[in-house]
Amino acid sequence: MYPTDRPRRLRSDGIRPLVSESSLSASDLVAPVFVDATTDERVPIESMPGHERVPVEEAVARVEEVRDTGVEAVILFGIPETKDPEGTRAYAADGVVQRAIRRISESTDAYVIGDVCLCEYTDHGHCGVIEEDAETDPTLTVRNDETLELLAETAVSQADAGADMVAPSAMADGQVGAIRSALDDAGHEDVALMSYAAKYESAFYGPFRDAADGAPAFGDRRHYQMDPANRREALREARLDAEAGADVLMVKPGLPYLDVVSDLRREFDRPIAAYNVSGEYAMLHAAAEKGWLDLEAVAYESLLSLKRAGADLIVTYFAEDLADRL
Repeated sequence: MYPTDRPRRLRSDGIRPLVSESSLSASDLVAPVFVDATTDERVPIESMPGHERVPVEEAVARVEEVRDTGVEAVILFGIPETKDPEGTRAYAADGVVQRAIRRISESTDAYVIGDVCLCEYTDHGHCGVIEEDAETDPTLTVRNDETLELLAETAVSQADAGADMVAPSAMADGQVGAIRSALDDAGHEDVALMSYAAKYESAFYGPFRDAADGAPAFGDRRHYQMDPANRREALREARLDAEAGADVLMVKPGLPYLDVVSDLRREFDRPIAAYNVSGEYAMLHAAAEKGWLDLEAVAYESLLSLKRAGADLIVTYFAEDLADRL
């Protein structure tokens, strides 16, 4: 007996592209850019091969390099001159990200997204104002409502500088509503908001924390970032953000949470983003350096899997590397 149903008929070269269910293009990708106020030259990031911290004066050139590959959007992270308990350089008009945004917006056609968080700017490395004695008492955490005011101020300062979109990543309850209200009150109704709606307390962030100098000086972030064991909670978080005015809902990290990306795609009628994080990037590079994997092939497959799961856009450190292939 021979099979009557032969799926292989649709896998030949002529038909294969016509029946492909998912596709990936350079315009789906967002490239992270690290701007460093403490240096006057580019500094390689050792744990993220191919990436650098760039001084503010190099921000435009760096973004033009991204644009030349066909990638149209960037998300900016900053390393400030100084840090303090309240992260005041995050919302300073002359902060490192604000200065970079002004230059990029004035000189390029890139779509500019500002990451809105305090961890890179606080001397303790947490994502907001910490409770008294938090350094010695692991049960204490970030003061949520005080942090909302600073996140809103940060978002407005980035919008004032020319950001097209702001992306709050602090996982503070109510951050989307606070930021949306502040943006609207400041006359920035057209500035979009991409929420890190489901941001997990993940072990895959290590290289990024080196790159952005944002690791916690003590404790961890389990009291405000999501438990990796939880799936249903992501829908609750995303629903709260959608109702508060988020234009795009993001899942971070991407690959270990494909189920969550898929859940959000089914449940919400707005764009879904996935963050292909630094640990995912670094581990593929490490395996490729050993000769165990083909870097371009596994990078492409990784991003395609995020699209297949339902992501409309992907923040990834592979953006430039894959743009030519795409």
